[in-house]
This record gives sequence, C-alpha cells and structure tokens, in this order.
Amino acid sequence: MTEALNRFLKYLRSIRSCSEHTIRNYSIDVNIFFDFIKDKSLVSVDRNLVRQFIVSQREGGMAKRTVARRLSSLRTFFRFCLKEKILSQNPMQDVEGPKLDRPIPHSLTYQQVEQFLHLPDTSTYLGYRDRAMMELFYSSGLRVSELAGLNKTDVDKEELLLRILGKGNKERIVPVTQQALNWVSSYLDHSDRCQKDESAVFLNRLGGRLTTRSIDRIFSHYYKMSGFVDTITPHVIRHTIATHWLEQGMDLKTIQLLLGHNSMATTTIYTEVSPELKKEIVKKYHPKA
Repeated sequence: MTEALNRFLKYLRSIRSCSEHTIRNYSIDVNIFFDFIKDKSLVSVDRNLVRQFIVSQREGGMAKRTVARRLSSLRTFFRFCLKEKILSQNPMQDVEGPKLDRPIPHSLTYQQVEQFLHLPDTSTYLGYRDRAMMELFYSSGLRVSELAGLNKTDVDKEELLLRILGKGNKERIVPVTQQALNWVSSYLDHSDRCQKDESAVFLNRLGGRLTTRSIDRIFSHYYKMSGFVDTITPHVIRHTIATHWLEQGMDLKTIQLLLGHNSMATTTIYTEVSPELKKEIVKKYHPKA
C-alpha cells in the first residue's frame, strides 16, 4: 500500500503539478483510510469497506465536509490505481458521501467595498502596496494564491490584461481595470520598493514575495480596522466582484472563465447571492410587477 501511495503522490507532483499543500492533504487522507483498514490489502478493499469507513468517520465526530474531502481524495487515489493497473476494480464505484449544505458565499455591498479599499494608509509604502492589492482583487476576482504568484511579466499594461496561472497550472487571461492597473503600476514604481525577488509583483517588507498566509494576515488586519460584522478575506472579495459582475448583467459563462472555475455549477451559486438581481428578475418577469 505504501508503494502505491508513493507512486500516487509522485503522479500528483510531476504530472498534475499539484501544490505541496494539496499533495500533503491527499497523503493525510489516504493514510487515514489505510489506518482504518489496518492489515487488509488494497485488493481486498470494496465499497462495503469504504462505507464502513464513512460511518466510522461520522461516528468519530468528523464534519460532513471533512469526510467528503477524504472521500474525494480516495476517489482520485483509486482512479489512479485503476489506471496504473494496481487494481482491476474501483471500490469507490457507487459510493456516495454525506450530502453537504451548500453555503451561500458572503459578499460586500458597493459602499462596503469603497470603505474597505480606503482603509490602507497610502502615505506609507506598505499601505500603498495593500491598496494596490485590494484594487487588483476587486478588479479581477483572483484567488489569493494567484495574486501571490503574480509576476511582473504577467501584467500587460498596454492591453490591461493579466496572465494568471490558476489551479492545476491552468493558464487564463483576465482583464484588469485601468484604476487597478494604475495602483499596481504606481506600487511597482514606488520609491521605497526594495525588491529581492526580481520577478514578483507583491513583496513583503524585506523585498521577498508575499505568501498567501501573509496576504490573509493583511486582510485580517484591515477587517479588524473596518468594524464590519462579517469577516472580510481575499475570497470574500472574489465572491463580491463575481456578484457585482452578475448584477451588472455579465453572463455566467463569462464569469466562470474569468474566475477560472472548472464547473459551471460552482459559478451558478452567485445567482443565489444577489438580492438586487432577484429584484430585477421579479421586476422583469412577474406579471404583476
């Protein structure tokens, strides 16, 4: 079993180009299943054993979302085993995980976005960096990992475009507003900018590339300053711009492409978010409106 797992992790790293964080999560999830089946071989695993694993996880107090993630890891692992002829049958076939309540993503109003964007003290270098970061998030709906990985060569100032390397090393081109690009350009030319990482756009105070964790901490700092009730993270800003695009009449397919969603189902959740859009739909289609 250990050899099969090692081959699987190597496949994730070299073929699927998964991040080390993702690979670590796969390794943890599969090893938890291995601990459950103890001395049984992979060949002896069937859907009944997988279902027993699900029951044991839920009885052990695991949240539905955690169990669902572990089952997703196992599905990927067993598909790999099937493909590599380690197994002749997939024990995950016809196995259903716990049904998840789909959370409706929180988004900000236009006024809240304006308030939040004006929180950084742009008279300081780091405050200027933070404002440029926020403007870019709201302009383009980037993931936090995509913003952290952004290089100067990815910014096309003439065409107002960003070249984004998203999940699974999938590349997409995303338009950026002139306002956001002005902030980013001014930040790149800032007199106090000390650049040790020559390729990165967003830097820490020592000149190295900002990490996703650092960006989350920066947003947490401004959230505490804001006095807003609901938490504000980079992902909330991503939800917010997607909702605002929808309210302004952008079609779901375009939003899917801009956000880099693999599935349209992920994008359609924004139709449940916008109260303004619902009002417009009722106004447009209700016979009594």
